[in-house]
Amino acid sequence: MTYFGIGVSTAVTAVPDTLELAVRADRGGLDLITVSDHPYHADRLDAYAELGVLLGKTERISGLVSVTNLPTRPASMLARTVTSLSALTGGRIVLGMGVGGLWDDIARLGFTKLTPGQAVRAFEEGIQLVKMLGGGGDPVTFDGEFYQVTDLAPAAVAMPPVWTGSVGPKSLSVTGRVADGWMPGHAADWLSERYRTSRPLIDKAAVDAGRDPAEVATVYNFPGRITAEPLARTRTDDGRWIGGSPDQWIEELTGAVLEHAAAGFVLFGPGGSTPDAVATARLAEEIVPAVREAVG
Repeated sequence: MTYFGIGVSTAVTAVPDTLELAVRADRGGLDLITVSDHPYHADRLDAYAELGVLLGKTERISGLVSVTNLPTRPASMLARTVTSLSALTGGRIVLGMGVGGLWDDIARLGFTKLTPGQAVRAFEEGIQLVKMLGGGGDPVTFDGEFYQVTDLAPAAVAMPPVWTGSVGPKSLSVTGRVADGWMPGHAADWLSERYRTSRPLIDKAAVDAGRDPAEVATVYNFPGRITAEPLARTRTDDGRWIGGSPDQWIEELTGAVLEHAAAGFVLFGPGGSTPDAVATARLAEEIVPAVREAVG
């Protein structure tokens, strides 16, 4: 499956527009709606509270926190949250997980600052533990460096796929060992230097762990304009995607799937802004059907 979605605002002041945009995306047949997770900002909505409401307002589209700020959401409780949302929505959720980065902000919430090495080890433990806490089975006992649970029954609901936002070499290796998908950081795409240097680390770690690297999908946050008319150039001098007409988007995304094994795209506006209703409609009504047809 190739995923197509949009990223929406978490701003408290944008709530009416966000709710309307989510419904538009759902009715338009898109696959994903994503929100970011920055709980230390008072003017931002809690990511999982927002996602729960968005999924309640929609019928078919899946939700993703891109990506969960793991240091502020202990893995065992995160597992309960995600399996609960899956049960409530008929499985319409993907679990995004991140190492955490804004440690001064995280500390202001009352959580312990970790060193980079500790954060990556906690990240790997967190993914392992949440995967153990879905799908039923025997009670789980986990005695890790950062997470401990004792005789904890897994939820009967299956754990959804886990996608990461890994950036550094060590966290990329974690993604290869234990995750199901990767969303390259800084909106890097398949032509970027970041992708060319990062994806091999995931693939090597997957192979070393006895996995097929193809088990780790790559889904891109992809900002750009969708214009009525073609643009003279669709990328900047340094290779960043600018955007273009629906036909130019169709050509670009089709090539990404067929030539670079892209598994999905989440649309943002220029500079990472929330796409407007016109862009969302063009994506859903013109671009996605054509790409789906082209890639089979």
